Amino acid sequence: MISIIFGKTKPINYIIILSFLFVFYWFVHFSMFDRIYSMSQTFWQMFILAVLFFSIFIVNFIVKRNKVTGANSFSILFYGLLMVVFPETLLDSNAIFCSFFLLLATRRLISIRSLKEIKFKIFDATIWVLVSSLFYDWALLFLILVLAAIYFYEPKNIRNWLVPLAAAFTVLMITECVLVLSGTQDFFAEHYKFTVSLNITYFSYWGHSTKLVLFALTTFVAGLLAFLKLGKAGFGRVITMRLIALSFIIGLVLNVLLLSDNVYPIMITFFPAVVFMTKYIESLRKANIREIILMAAVIIPFLVLMTAIAIK
Repeated sequence: MISIIFGKTKPINYIIILSFLFVFYWFVHFSMFDRIYSMSQTFWQMFILAVLFFSIFIVNFIVKRNKVTGANSFSILFYGLLMVVFPETLLDSNAIFCSFFLLLATRRLISIRSLKEIKFKIFDATIWVLVSSLFYDWALLFLILVLAAIYFYEPKNIRNWLVPLAAAFTVLMITECVLVLSGTQDFFAEHYKFTVSLNITYFSYWGHSTKLVLFALTTFVAGLLAFLKLGKAGFGRVITMRLIALSFIIGLVLNVLLLSDNVYPIMITFFPAVVFMTKYIESLRKANIREIILMAAVIIPFLVLMTAIAIK
């Protein structure tokens, strides 16, 4: 049943995922964490939810336009299910915005595989990474992904290595102008501290540490199987998977550096995770096995959610 619905790209799949996320978003805020908002704060939360919705479309656009996965909607299904596993990430607006801009950067980096307008794509990707760092300072680590893309695709062209510097200068000038006009010139000094906010107490709670470890292990196994299934795939597709794998590793590092009781950046790892999970599902040839695993993938997140609610 699940594979029949999400095994194809249909508008109904968007309706299902977005409708669920709409209900689940408010459930997390009002029921799970007892948040209370004024009218203006409610409108702000609606804007954040709209960005989250747009992120779903970007995820689907990336995997379809660049043929990262097959013609199905498993990627957006898994993206929604990961939010069920980590509902606290929906409380962190910085996580949603940072993830959104990193998705835009990833879209441009993966599209370099066409070997067209490489410099423009590097420029755009660098800008989006720098914008994402306005929400998490450690998001600057994703500049490693930009440099990796240059190294993988066209390392001998020295001008490609200079493009990120031009993008950094552009963002710096624009941001500085905005800060001067708003009278907040101290933003850079206050924001980019690169402190490690690792909260050992947070990890000592088995619910947090277990979810994170199992999520990482599941993604690594799915990624390993995805690489094994590539076989004689084209060079461009192999590089794409390498970039996605590197993105996941950087995201985990950033997550460990920032994770605390008030910061939940795990969402930035969702895109590479759903790509690997989707590739694994696509590799299953037997329809009944695929259906069983999909059912488990849907049921387990809700069991985890109910357990968390019961313990709370």
